Amino acid sequence: MRELPGNAIREARAAAPVPTSHRRGFVVVTVAAFVMTLAGAFGTDALGLLPRLGYWLVIMEAGAMIGIGTTTGMRGWGGLAHRPWIEGAAISLLIAAPLTLVVLGTTAAFFGARAPDIAGIASMFGMVLAVTGVVTAINYATARPALPVAPAAPPVPDSSQRRPRLADRLPRHLRDAPIFALQAEDHYLRIHTEAGSELVLMRMGDAIPELEGQEGARTHRSWWVARGAIRDIARRDGRAELTLPGGVIAPVSRSAYPELRDAGWFG
Repeated sequence: MRELPGNAIREARAAAPVPTSHRRGFVVVTVAAFVMTLAGAFGTDALGLLPRLGYWLVIMEAGAMIGIGTTTGMRGWGGLAHRPWIEGAAISLLIAAPLTLVVLGTTAAFFGARAPDIAGIASMFGMVLAVTGVVTAINYATARPALPVAPAAPPVPDSSQRRPRLADRLPRHLRDAPIFALQAEDHYLRIHTEAGSELVLMRMGDAIPELEGQEGARTHRSWWVARGAIRDIARRDGRAELTLPGGVIAPVSRSAYPELRDAGWFG
């Protein structure tokens, strides 16, 4: 296996298009900024039309950027994927906290207001949370299409495509994601998938047979790695480190290195 150059990986990431959901989010907040401007919401009608529009655009676009980071992190975790309204509420709270600071700073810049006291900050947080909740609800409503009345039955996968038995030990949102590594942590085993990881109570020796023939090997007494998951290799002094999806680093011990080298894992 050839070592993959880090520059190629970075270039591929840089070339990735902006997701549709992100573009939709910016459209939603831009429309909201115009609505807030025309309505003179929250007492902003004291400003002229153009300064008022600038005020709301700064706040809404900053909120969109904070929201993209928060939403990406929350959905990458996936712990609330099966409860979308709770997930949406959590996202709104996480966005509202830093956005409140943005609003305070923008209000000071446009209105010349002094720093508020604790009660004023709490009041501002409540208003920001209300707006954030509405925008988040709109994003969820437009991003989640209704389920079809009679969905077609999915094709039955052949034996080579069926998920391994080990996947059935994972939470529902991780079960169909490819497993690329196992990591022993005390009496638990962390199962790394391309959609996230989860701790399960079992031994490495019991877990590997449940991968049902997936090509991989023990690289360390605490690690098993799928051969096809390796993104980069760093070799040093009879040992190695393997970079896996999501930036996970798996060590290769001195004892495992010769066998893996002879099997062609490193070149």
